[in-house]
Amino acid sequence: MAARLAMARTLRRLAAARPQRALAGARLSSTRAGGAPMDFPCIDRLETRQRDLALGGPEPTYEKVVTGYSVYAHDAPFACDHGGVLPRFDIAYETWGTLNAAKSNAILVHTGLSGSSHAHSHERNPNPGWWEKFIGPGRALDTDKFFVMCTNVLGGCYGSTGPGSVDPRTGARYATTFPLLTVNDMVRAQFRLLDALGIERLHASVGASMGGMQSLCAAALHPTRVGRVVSISACARSHPYSIALRFAQRQALMADPNFNRGFYYEHTPPHVGMKLARAVATVTYRSGPEWEQRFGRRRRLPEQPPALCPDFLVETYVDHASERFCLQYDANSLLYVSKAMDMFDVSRSVSDRLQRSREASAGSGAASAPAAVCMHESEQPAGEASRAESAAEIRADLVAGVRGAQQPALVLGVQSDILFPVAQQREIAEILREAGNPHVTYYELDAMYGHDTFLIDVVNVGAAIKGHLENV
Repeated sequence: MAARLAMARTLRRLAAARPQRALAGARLSSTRAGGAPMDFPCIDRLETRQRDLALGGPEPTYEKVVTGYSVYAHDAPFACDHGGVLPRFDIAYETWGTLNAAKSNAILVHTGLSGSSHAHSHERNPNPGWWEKFIGPGRALDTDKFFVMCTNVLGGCYGSTGPGSVDPRTGARYATTFPLLTVNDMVRAQFRLLDALGIERLHASVGASMGGMQSLCAAALHPTRVGRVVSISACARSHPYSIALRFAQRQALMADPNFNRGFYYEHTPPHVGMKLARAVATVTYRSGPEWEQRFGRRRRLPEQPPALCPDFLVETYVDHASERFCLQYDANSLLYVSKAMDMFDVSRSVSDRLQRSREASAGSGAASAPAAVCMHESEQPAGEASRAESAAEIRADLVAGVRGAQQPALVLGVQSDILFPVAQQREIAEILREAGNPHVTYYELDAMYGHDTFLIDVVNVGAAIKGHLENV
């Protein structure tokens, strides 16, 4: 609290001084150019929000953004793939439908990067879920037939243990002492939940985006426990373009002075950095053709002179979407979960290396492994080969990684997706077939909604999922 009050006093002094400096600069500018200084209402709003946050509100309470979930408490050490051991963890989850006596009708829905367990409404939380129209009686995931489950991933901030959780060993929030995670870690934590519920085998593992990575990972890691696979707009390994986009988001976030190397929970959160990161992400989630149809080149106030603040309707959309998100999701969770996406690779050599690392961590009992967040461009990661693998070697390694995944698999791609281009979904289907799986169905959708098609196209995406899940 003392630190917050000191920050508030500093901001008041800066706010009082800023207009005087701005006025002096404006006079000089007017003298040189003969015009009035330009208005920056978007910057004014950011500064006002920053002052409000420094004064004590609204304080983000990410775990309260979503309510009505159940919590599985895993009260035993959990070794992570990149090193470090969590002394315990929680997984938030929600369910719909009824688990049959044989416990054979469960479907696990995996979320994207910032998804919560609230995929569909229910009595404990009547608000629409993020996949509301896909789950329910008679829908793609038919709750008259299936017991549908969804979790908030390990590393998230909606009820599951993540960087914003309290480390029971210190009584303080983990922040960036939290161990780096992999998609494999998230899936292994989910299967601890399944163990606790007595679910030995899933009817299906279903996911899109990062959720599609998880569904593929679940089939590869636990081939005897997954009956069917649905992977939508995902990849078998993250590709350089999407890695670069997520890197840009993390850089924008970490450049916010309030980020404080992740230790911001008792201070002002990195609101501006989060907003910029989300703005970059928002651009990647849709497509140019959709925005051409939806916004065109229309301006908010066409009769007014151009402005450097949001002016075109597409700019106002990006600005609004990023502002709405930035206090709804924890900045550290964004860093950790997005990095897990970057590192995803279902190749056999990668899975084997991660397993060795995890076993070493479990044997040492180390709380966390030292990790270099930034690396000079001339440096090589420890233990990594410097030579580039050939395309044939990469392909063979991927095929070996999914050799055990012989379940019926549905792979969906979207032609307008720029974040996960369709070539990456074709690669999933191809490596599964090359691994000997004769039950692979691949559809390529000609939808204009880009990566977000899995959230929007209920007719085509829903029909494909329903047919795959219910086909005997």
